[in-house]
Amino acid sequence: MRIALLAAAAGLAFASPAMADDHMGVTAERHDHHGALKAAVASDARGEDAARDQWRHPFETLDFFQVKPGMTVVDYMPAGGWYTRILVPYLGSEGRYIGLTPDPAAADGERFANYFGGLPGNFTENSPKWNLTGAPTSVYGSQDVPEAMQGSVDRALIFREMHNLLRSGVLYTELTRIRSMLKDDGMLGIVQHRAKEDAPGDYTNGSKGYLRQEDVIALVEAHGFELVGMSDINANPADPANWKGGVWTLPPSNSGDVAEAAAVGESDRMTLLFKKR
Repeated sequence: MRIALLAAAAGLAFASPAMADDHMGVTAERHDHHGALKAAVASDARGEDAARDQWRHPFETLDFFQVKPGMTVVDYMPAGGWYTRILVPYLGSEGRYIGLTPDPAAADGERFANYFGGLPGNFTENSPKWNLTGAPTSVYGSQDVPEAMQGSVDRALIFREMHNLLRSGVLYTELTRIRSMLKDDGMLGIVQHRAKEDAPGDYTNGSKGYLRQEDVIALVEAHGFELVGMSDINANPADPANWKGGVWTLPPSNSGDVAEAAAVGESDRMTLLFKKR
């Protein structure tokens, strides 16, 4: 019942920026934040990234997560830097951007350990090519985060990576370390491919990319967080979320029938906000 009521409230309050303004009030500070975020999303530095905005909704998503200039933000597993190229200029010189990657030693199996071990180096090698100005930028494997950084982070963001944390065996380690990095009032934002409520366990173990929303909420809350909001900003009702080849059937991977996948678009996604407790 609690989840159903919260979902209804979040749907009213956060379904769109306009609706959010009606409920929260458009203060001068918030108006400035919106202007800065719109500018970051519209920046030429993003190159071809904007082609995916119709599915990823970066303005609405970061606004829902209450990310503001000057904050210290963890971008978990930033990969090719899609959100990096928005967050670094948006956070500004008073903010800080931290790319965080999983601890290879916590992974189940050599394949994941090798992959995770190479992520910080890949980011360090590629990020200078983006010519970004704004927030100071650093990247760490979670095992190497400096002690001084504990309790210093305003927001931690995990974009479409919860299934990888689950299937690789690092979920406990990573959520525990993320929580320790957050301030007492810090929050965790998650966007994740969403399975149907009745999807079977062997489809929602991470191997297909889709997770049940109720499972994600339960897992995160079990690691010291409390759900404070959810939104359908990134929902796609056209996605049946039952592809034999998993989420990678759809764009941008397009591992299946390209025409069929294009007609659907990218995956249906949950968007959840938690606070540290």
